[in-house]
Amino acid sequence: MRWLPQFSHAERDRRWGLVRNGMAEAEVDALLVLGTDIFWGMGVANLQYLFHVEGQPACDGLLPLEGEPVVWAGTPHTTWPANRNLSVQSWCSDVRTREGMAGIAAEVRARGLERSRLGLVGFASAIQTTTVFLQGDIEALRRLLPDAEFVDSSQLLQDVRLVKSEEEIDRLRQAAAIARQTLRALIETARPGVTEADVYAEMARTHIAEGGEPSLFMLFGAGPVEHPSDELWNLLHAAEGPKTPTQRPLNQGDLVIAEWHTKYGGYRCHTECSVYLGPKAPDQLLRIWDVSQECLEASKSALRAGNTLREALREIRAPAARAGLDWVELGFHAMGAASPEFPTVIYEEGFGPPMLNGHGIGDFVLQEGMTFGNNVNLHDSAWKPDVGCMVADFMVVRPGRAEALVGVPVELPQVG
Repeated sequence: MRWLPQFSHAERDRRWGLVRNGMAEAEVDALLVLGTDIFWGMGVANLQYLFHVEGQPACDGLLPLEGEPVVWAGTPHTTWPANRNLSVQSWCSDVRTREGMAGIAAEVRARGLERSRLGLVGFASAIQTTTVFLQGDIEALRRLLPDAEFVDSSQLLQDVRLVKSEEEIDRLRQAAAIARQTLRALIETARPGVTEADVYAEMARTHIAEGGEPSLFMLFGAGPVEHPSDELWNLLHAAEGPKTPTQRPLNQGDLVIAEWHTKYGGYRCHTECSVYLGPKAPDQLLRIWDVSQECLEASKSALRAGNTLREALREIRAPAARAGLDWVELGFHAMGAASPEFPTVIYEEGFGPPMLNGHGIGDFVLQEGMTFGNNVNLHDSAWKPDVGCMVADFMVVRPGRAEALVGVPVELPQVG
């Protein structure tokens, strides 16, 4: 266990206490936490949060209102002669090889809960808005436990994950330290003649070598700032694979944009940055970067305890509005064990899905301990409709002023 990050038993007891209070209020006798590998592996975020155990492609867990939990993780050939999840955490002493719904139902019956009210916990987020369960699993549970009452308790886990403890925030600080090293790898590797894949690979290598988990979320993009007017380049927001990275060599005058989540001990820290290849970026690009920095600086004062989402957005977006710049994302998204968590507001009211444009939640009040990745993606359509800047830090809501964990560059990195 000394080679992997560990949460304390006090943190475990805090979480179990919060969850069990919610279970008692909802008259739920046990939670069945069903994991999947959806959305960059975030489908097991609730397993990591409750049990300090996660696995790919999935794992499952049972948390009773009273008594010790059980986690099912791994296949027979990866857990023989012992399940290694027993030696990498100390929260749960009963970790078994996955047995499907039959194994879960057998444990429910063994505990005398076959006629109880059972809460089903799946994964959902501000983008993956439908709570994810496998239909066959739910049908099997209903068939194997015909006298049980099943209710969806997924919201209970989302609610308790909303405000992070100081121990969770310290874990995010450690993730932010890895993010800085990953950012350094981007700036030091991006050079003319180096391929997109080379830069991406060095960022990924650094992330893992510095202690980050290999379930990597990284968006990437690159291309020439100056190009024929009949071409459109996707240089407003980085994209996911397999569209990127490619074997295209970088060139002088290219802009490289990236967004990544460094995951450490189950916690994700968000970072975005742009890098220009050349001694002097165009003045229009530098102007976009400077206004982006104003928005980022405004985020530090806007993401303060007691502020409403409406007021925070107004403060963050004011510099872009004054400068007459456009944006594809300008706001923030909550994250920690998963991303994007509630609340997330990155689009203008009326644009895109309500879960991402702040519809109906403007009066939501920020609380100390909430954590957000910034989203500052500005461009100037009067100059170029397909070129902009990406920059983002990771911030903790505090009284008076947010705490920024990563420390992205104040000046646009210009290299090569």
